[in-house]
Amino acid sequence: MDAKTKYKAKKIKIVFFDIDDTLRAKATDYMPDSVKLAFADLKAKGILTGIASGRGLYGVVPEIRDLNPDYFVTINGAYVIDKKGDEIFNEPLDPEVAKSYVAWAKEQGIAYGFAGKDKPVVSERSQLIDDAVVPVYGVCEVDPDFHLSHDVYHMWTFAENNAELVLPESLSDQIRLVPWHEHSSDVVKTGISKASGVEAVLKRENLKPINAMMFGDGPNDMEIFDYVGLKIAMGNAVPEIKAKSDYVTDTVEGDGIFNALEKLGMVEKQLNFPQLNLAETEGPVATIKTNHGDLVIKLFPDHAPLTVKNFVDLAESGYYDGVIFHRIIKDFMIQGGDPTGTGMGGESSFGGSFQDEFSDELYNLRGALSMANAGPNTNGSQFFIVQNANMPYSAKELTRGGWPEEIAKSYAENGGTPHLDRRHTVFGQLVDDASYKVLDAIAAVETGAQDKPVEDVIIETVEVSD
Repeated sequence: MDAKTKYKAKKIKIVFFDIDDTLRAKATDYMPDSVKLAFADLKAKGILTGIASGRGLYGVVPEIRDLNPDYFVTINGAYVIDKKGDEIFNEPLDPEVAKSYVAWAKEQGIAYGFAGKDKPVVSERSQLIDDAVVPVYGVCEVDPDFHLSHDVYHMWTFAENNAELVLPESLSDQIRLVPWHEHSSDVVKTGISKASGVEAVLKRENLKPINAMMFGDGPNDMEIFDYVGLKIAMGNAVPEIKAKSDYVTDTVEGDGIFNALEKLGMVEKQLNFPQLNLAETEGPVATIKTNHGDLVIKLFPDHAPLTVKNFVDLAESGYYDGVIFHRIIKDFMIQGGDPTGTGMGGESSFGGSFQDEFSDELYNLRGALSMANAGPNTNGSQFFIVQNANMPYSAKELTRGGWPEEIAKSYAENGGTPHLDRRHTVFGQLVDDASYKVLDAIAAVETGAQDKPVEDVIIETVEVSD
């Protein structure tokens, strides 16, 4: 994401979202939990939110309503309300236009439908119509003459050859076709779009287009992308939308909305710290059996997949069997994994060295299993376990330095080596008191030149279990 896009984000006061394939996956109804987090964070920062959809309000599913947006721009902008249900904009079609459209649809031999303020109706029931509207509105009432007694906000075409339909000149200056399904288009009043609905909201809030942002993916987002100051296309968006966007984010399933907002600095990533919640963290367990006792360690493959694979593969091949802890510094760490016992040897299971895997959720806390290296991206077979229990810094000082509060508290209370964070890959954590006692016992052994134990501290073997 470039600096220009991030600068635009600083002016944003309201964010609008399409629904289908933006907030939730249309085919599966999946909406990630990260969407709820995004709305909550935006609200906490005083940024307004709005739904901008081709759907009528009756087609907005409960989980979207539960996001409690400040505004609903519905029926392609023809009907807009605030979160209290008060009308902001209400612009139905001219009844004569609706009559002319129905006459044309009958001439073409195609089915049609209407979006009223309170319900949708269709001219007939068929599989073709159900395939289009049921996923959005459920089974719709049949009422081909609905337009004669109700306000209509937009209409639909339903046809096998939908992409080939062209409105006659007598209607094309009053309504337009906006495709949204293989067999259906929205029939929208000229001058009305989601952009005009957003404009009504901005006037209500005394905001300018430069203060508005939109997430979208489809053709009915085109006008709004031309209108707002910052536009984000979903990863699954049509090419035309991507071309108009300031940034293309991930798909719904890939947490596209949250990821984009985080990169823009508009929401904060929700961090989980597995070292502080070992009982709830899934992952293999490695037991380093030494001549001083066992060190039992939970590994974190979700955070450091290459590093964990390297360690597990080496362990299961017997690579570490009989290897010593060649460098031990009390109140710092114990280091091993070099079959030469010199600190100068060893290689990864991949051959040679491999890259660092730093995570915002893993730290060199007391008991952390971390990779030794000779500089950036030089990981091989050597590792160390942090033993230091004495921390000269308070939690407040560490937090001021940029460490998360929970991690800063753990450092202050239990110890660790924060100066090694983002310099050495953390990939595991001791799991029990017995292991810490073994760690401290090893750290207390007598050492000689180059911090090498006088009597060998030997890794007898490393066992890994799921």
